[in-house]
Amino acid sequence: MDTRSIKIIIGVLSAILLLTAGGCQVEGTPNPESEWRQVVDLSGEWKFSVGDEKKWAAADFDDNSWERIEVPSSWENQGFHGYDGYAWYRNSFSIPERYKNDIVYLFLGYVDDVDQVYINGKQVGYSGSFPPDYESAYNVNRRYPVPASVLNFGRSNTIAVRIYDDELEGGILRGDIGFYIPEYSMDNGINLVGTWKFKTGDNPEWKEANFDDSSWANLIVPGYWENQGYADYDGFAWYRKTVFIPEKYRNEKLILVMGKIDDIDEAYINGKLVGSTGNLEIKDLGDNYQKLRGYYLSGNNFRYGKNNVIAVRVYDGFKEGGIYEGPVMIVSQREYREYWNNIRRGSDFIDKIFN
Repeated sequence: MDTRSIKIIIGVLSAILLLTAGGCQVEGTPNPESEWRQVVDLSGEWKFSVGDEKKWAAADFDDNSWERIEVPSSWENQGFHGYDGYAWYRNSFSIPERYKNDIVYLFLGYVDDVDQVYINGKQVGYSGSFPPDYESAYNVNRRYPVPASVLNFGRSNTIAVRIYDDELEGGILRGDIGFYIPEYSMDNGINLVGTWKFKTGDNPEWKEANFDDSSWANLIVPGYWENQGYADYDGFAWYRKTVFIPEKYRNEKLILVMGKIDDIDEAYINGKLVGSTGNLEIKDLGDNYQKLRGYYLSGNNFRYGKNNVIAVRVYDGFKEGGIYEGPVMIVSQREYREYWNNIRRGSDFIDKIFN
C-alpha cells in the first residue's frame, strides 16, 4: 500500500472519530499524521497591536483597547496592509491540571519573520534574530517546549508574542496553533526541558561540576541553536544544566534521556562520561541525528539530595545543530521501557490496520 493510500485511510478514520464526537474533535484525539495530541487550541481570535513595548509581555498588562485579529493569517489580510515592523499578539488560555506531569509544547506554526514568546511574563522561546542583527526565520515551524513551572494548570494564563516583519507578509501565518503533548510520553521523572547554559567551542574543563558557567548564554532545550541566535554555526558546542536529584531516586535504576541531537554527542554527569552517540574524535555523523538518546546510569552517578551538573558535548557537521527534540528528562528504567512498549504497541496497531 502506497503512502497516499495510507493517508487517505487515516483521514477516513479520523473523520469517523469526529462524527462520533458530534462533529468536533475530542480533546486528546491523536492527529493521524503526527505523534502529537492537542490539549489547547489557540487558533482563532487574538489581541493585536503594532509597535513594540517591553511591558506588553507582562501577564497583567491591560490589552482591552487592542485590535482583534485571527490566527493563523497574515496581518496584511486583516486590514494592516503594507505594514512592516514590530507587532505583538496576546491571548489568554487555560490548560487542564491533568497535564501538569506532561511535557507540553507550544505550536505556533510559521511566523514571518522573527518571534519572541512569553507565557505569564516569562520567555519560553524565540526564532530568528531581531534588528540590528536581523535574521529571518520565516521558514521555521515553531515548536517550543514550555517548562511546567511557567504554566498555571487549571487557571488562567497569558501568552504574548513579539514579532518583527521585514517585508511582504507578516505575523503568525499558518500551521497548527496551540499546546500539544507527545502521543507517547514519559510522565514520571525529572523534566529537563527548559533553559540550559550554552557555549560554542570545545574545552574539556566544561564537563566539570565545579566549572563556572554563569557567563554562558541561555538556550531553550529542546530546540535548534540556529533558531536561537547561532545561525549557520557548525562545530563543537556544550550544554550545561544544574539539577536537584531527590533522595527518593537513590534506589531507582535511572536513564538520562537526551532526546535527539544533531549530530553526535557525549553526556557527562558531575564530570563523568555516562554515554555517547557517534564518534566525536573521527566525527562520523551517519544517521545519528535521528536517534533518541537514552543513557543507562549506575547508582553512583548522582549526588542524591543535592545539586548535580549535566554537561553535553555536541558536534554538528552541517545544517541544524543541537539538542533539537525531546523527551529530555531523567526517568526510571521501568518508565523508559513502558515508553518504548507503547510505541511498539502503536506500531503493531497500525500494521494490523494496513496489512
